[in-house]
Amino acid sequence: MIAALYVETDGVYYGLDDVDPWDEARDARLYAGPWPVVAHPPCSSWCQLTSVNEARWGKRIGDDGGCFQEALAAVRRWGGILEHPAYSLAWSRYDLPRPTRYGWSQSFTDEGYATEISQVVYGCEARKRTWLYYVGDEPPILDWREWPGRNVVGAGINSGQAAGRGRVEDSLRTPLAFRDVLLDAARSCLERVEARDRATV
Repeated sequence: MIAALYVETDGVYYGLDDVDPWDEARDARLYAGPWPVVAHPPCSSWCQLTSVNEARWGKRIGDDGGCFQEALAAVRRWGGILEHPAYSLAWSRYDLPRPTRYGWSQSFTDEGYATEISQVVYGCEARKRTWLYYVGDEPPILDWREWPGRNVVGAGINSGQAAGRGRVEDSLRTPLAFRDVLLDAARSCLERVEARDRATV
Protein backbone atom coordinates (compact mmCIF):
# COMPACT_ATOMS: atom_id res chain seq x y z
CA MET A 1 0.00 0.00 0.00
CA ILE A 2 1.10 3.58 -0.75
CA ALA A 3 -0.31 6.68 0.97
CA ALA A 4 -1.00 9.62 -1.36
CA LEU A 5 -1.00 12.76 0.77
CA TYR A 6 -2.54 16.19 0.04
CA VAL A 7 -4.33 15.03 -3.10
CA GLU A 8 -7.46 16.19 -4.90
CA THR A 9 -10.73 14.60 -3.80
CA ASP A 10 -11.77 11.97 -6.36
CA GLY A 11 -8.66 12.82 -8.37
CA VAL A 12 -6.08 10.62 -10.07
CA TYR A 13 -5.04 8.83 -6.85
CA TYR A 14 -8.55 7.55 -6.16
CA GLY A 15 -9.80 4.14 -7.29
CA LEU A 16 -6.40 2.40 -7.15
CA ASP A 17 -6.30 -0.84 -5.17
CA ASP A 18 -2.92 -0.20 -3.53
CA VAL A 19 -3.22 3.55 -2.88
CA ASP A 20 -4.68 5.16 0.23
CA PRO A 21 -5.56 8.77 -0.77
CA TRP A 22 -5.61 11.58 1.78
CA ASP A 23 -7.50 14.65 0.61
CA GLU A 24 -8.16 17.89 2.48
CA ALA A 25 -11.05 16.40 4.44
CA ARG A 26 -8.85 13.59 5.83
CA ASP A 27 -6.06 16.06 6.74
CA ALA A 28 -2.82 14.45 5.62
CA ARG A 29 -0.96 16.17 8.47
CA LEU A 30 -2.38 13.37 10.63
CA TYR A 31 -0.86 10.55 8.58
CA ALA A 32 0.99 8.21 10.97
CA GLY A 33 2.22 5.47 8.65
CA PRO A 34 3.05 2.76 8.07
CA TRP A 35 3.32 2.95 4.26
CA PRO A 36 5.65 4.94 1.98
CA VAL A 37 4.13 8.15 0.67
CA VAL A 38 3.66 10.32 -2.38
CA ALA A 39 3.18 13.85 -1.03
CA HIS A 40 1.79 16.88 -2.85
CA PRO A 41 1.70 19.52 -0.07
CA PRO A 42 -0.01 22.83 -0.95
CA CYS A 43 2.32 25.25 -2.68
CA SER A 44 0.55 28.62 -2.73
CA SER A 45 2.45 29.93 0.30
CA TRP A 46 5.83 28.70 -1.01
CA CYS A 47 5.86 29.80 -4.64
CA GLN A 48 7.87 32.70 -6.04
CA LEU A 49 4.73 34.83 -6.12
CA THR A 50 4.07 34.42 -2.40
CA SER A 51 5.25 37.96 -1.74
CA VAL A 52 2.51 39.17 -4.11
CA ASN A 53 -0.04 36.96 -2.38
CA GLU A 54 1.09 38.36 0.96
CA ALA A 55 0.54 41.91 -0.25
CA ARG A 56 -2.90 41.07 -1.65
CA TRP A 57 -4.31 38.67 0.93
CA GLY A 58 -1.92 38.75 3.86
CA LYS A 59 -0.83 35.13 3.45
CA ARG A 60 2.77 34.88 4.63
CA ILE A 61 5.54 32.76 3.16
CA GLY A 62 5.22 29.26 4.58
CA ASP A 63 1.77 29.92 6.07
CA ASP A 64 0.36 26.51 5.13
CA GLY A 65 -0.70 25.21 8.53
CA GLY A 66 2.32 22.95 8.77
CA CYS A 67 1.44 20.93 5.64
CA PHE A 68 4.91 20.99 4.05
CA GLN A 69 6.62 20.27 7.35
CA GLU A 70 4.41 17.23 7.99
CA ALA A 71 4.74 16.02 4.39
CA LEU A 72 8.52 16.22 4.69
CA ALA A 73 8.43 14.38 8.01
CA ALA A 74 6.29 11.61 6.49
CA VAL A 75 8.67 11.11 3.55
CA ARG A 76 11.65 11.00 5.89
CA ARG A 77 10.02 8.58 8.30
CA TRP A 78 8.23 6.22 5.93
CA GLY A 79 10.13 6.74 2.67
CA GLY A 80 8.71 8.00 -0.59
CA ILE A 81 8.66 11.15 -2.65
CA LEU A 82 7.49 14.77 -2.27
CA GLU A 83 6.57 17.05 -5.18
CA HIS A 84 6.58 20.87 -5.24
CA PRO A 85 6.90 23.56 -7.91
CA ALA A 86 10.42 24.42 -9.05
CA TYR A 87 12.00 27.23 -7.02
CA SER A 88 9.79 26.44 -4.03
CA LEU A 89 10.80 28.61 -1.09
CA ALA A 90 10.30 25.59 1.17
CA TRP A 91 13.56 24.14 -0.11
CA SER A 92 15.69 26.80 1.52
CA ARG A 93 13.47 26.97 4.62
CA TYR A 94 14.08 23.27 5.31
CA ASP A 95 17.62 23.15 3.93
CA LEU A 96 16.86 20.46 1.35
CA PRO A 97 19.39 19.40 -1.31
CA ARG A 98 19.46 21.84 -4.22
CA PRO A 99 17.78 20.10 -7.19
CA THR A 100 19.66 19.65 -10.44
CA ARG A 101 18.42 18.59 -13.85
CA TYR A 102 19.40 15.32 -15.54
CA GLY A 103 20.00 13.50 -12.28
CA TRP A 104 19.62 13.48 -8.51
CA SER A 105 21.59 15.61 -6.07
CA GLN A 106 22.40 15.08 -2.40
CA SER A 107 23.90 17.07 0.46
CA PHE A 108 26.08 16.04 3.39
CA THR A 109 23.36 16.99 5.86
CA ASP A 110 20.33 15.24 4.34
CA GLU A 111 19.53 11.60 3.62
CA GLY A 112 17.26 12.49 0.71
CA TYR A 113 17.78 13.13 -2.99
CA ALA A 114 16.47 16.05 -5.05
CA THR A 115 15.94 16.72 -8.75
CA GLU A 116 14.07 18.93 -11.21
CA ILE A 117 11.88 17.66 -14.03
CA SER A 118 9.37 19.20 -16.44
CA GLN A 119 5.94 17.59 -16.26
CA VAL A 120 5.25 18.33 -19.93
CA VAL A 121 7.14 15.13 -20.84
CA TYR A 122 4.62 13.21 -18.73
CA GLY A 123 1.58 14.73 -20.41
CA CYS A 124 1.05 18.11 -18.73
CA GLU A 125 -0.16 20.82 -21.11
CA ALA A 126 2.23 23.34 -19.54
CA ARG A 127 5.98 22.83 -19.10
CA LYS A 128 5.49 22.93 -15.31
CA ARG A 129 9.00 22.59 -13.91
CA THR A 130 8.85 20.59 -10.70
CA TRP A 131 11.18 19.77 -7.81
CA LEU A 132 11.16 16.32 -6.24
CA TYR A 133 12.56 15.11 -2.91
CA TYR A 134 13.02 11.36 -2.48
CA VAL A 135 14.00 9.25 0.51
CA GLY A 136 14.78 5.62 -0.26
CA ASP A 137 17.56 3.26 -1.21
CA GLU A 138 17.95 4.14 -4.89
CA PRO A 139 16.28 7.13 -6.57
CA PRO A 140 14.34 6.33 -9.74
CA ILE A 141 15.46 7.06 -13.28
CA LEU A 142 13.22 9.82 -14.65
CA ASP A 143 12.61 11.50 -17.99
CA TRP A 144 14.68 14.67 -17.69
CA ARG A 145 14.02 15.97 -21.19
CA GLU A 146 12.87 19.57 -21.63
CA TRP A 147 10.07 20.32 -24.11
CA PRO A 148 8.13 23.53 -24.77
CA GLY A 149 4.68 23.42 -23.23
CA ARG A 150 1.59 23.37 -25.42
CA ASN A 151 0.06 25.94 -23.08
CA VAL A 152 1.22 28.30 -20.35
CA VAL A 153 -0.48 29.38 -17.16
CA GLY A 154 0.21 32.97 -16.20
CA ALA A 155 3.12 34.88 -17.73
CA GLY A 156 4.97 33.74 -20.83
CA ILE A 157 2.25 33.67 -23.46
CA ASN A 158 4.38 35.81 -25.80
CA SER A 159 7.62 33.96 -25.15
CA GLY A 160 7.27 31.60 -28.09
CA GLN A 161 7.43 28.65 -25.69
CA ALA A 162 3.77 27.66 -25.97
CA ALA A 163 0.81 27.83 -28.34
CA GLY A 164 -1.84 29.22 -26.00
CA ARG A 165 -2.99 29.91 -22.48
CA GLY A 166 -4.17 27.02 -20.33
CA ARG A 167 -6.53 26.86 -17.38
CA VAL A 168 -5.08 27.01 -13.86
CA GLU A 169 -7.07 23.97 -12.74
CA ASP A 170 -5.58 21.90 -15.56
CA SER A 171 -2.06 22.88 -14.56
CA LEU A 172 -2.68 21.77 -10.97
CA ARG A 173 -3.69 18.23 -11.93
CA THR A 174 -1.09 15.47 -11.88
CA PRO A 175 -0.80 13.73 -15.28
CA LEU A 176 -1.49 9.99 -15.07
CA ALA A 177 1.98 9.09 -16.37
CA PHE A 178 3.62 11.32 -13.76
CA ARG A 179 1.39 9.88 -11.01
CA ASP A 180 2.55 6.40 -11.97
CA VAL A 181 6.22 7.44 -11.83
CA LEU A 182 5.73 8.89 -8.33
CA LEU A 183 3.87 5.80 -7.14
CA ASP A 184 6.60 3.54 -8.49
CA ALA A 185 9.19 5.62 -6.63
CA ALA A 186 7.23 5.18 -3.39
CA ARG A 187 6.75 1.45 -4.02
CA SER A 188 10.52 1.07 -4.28
CA CYS A 189 10.65 2.03 -0.59
CA LEU A 190 8.49 -0.89 0.56
CA GLU A 191 11.49 -3.14 1.14
CA ARG A 192 13.05 -0.39 3.24
CA VAL A 193 9.90 -0.21 5.38
CA GLU A 194 9.74 -3.99 5.72
CA ALA A 195 13.42 -4.15 6.75
CA ARG A 196 12.83 -1.47 9.35
CA ASP A 197 9.84 -3.35 10.72
CA ARG A 198 11.85 -6.59 10.95
CA ALA A 199 14.59 -4.74 12.83
CA THR A 200 12.11 -3.54 15.45
CA VAL A 201 10.58 -6.97 16.10
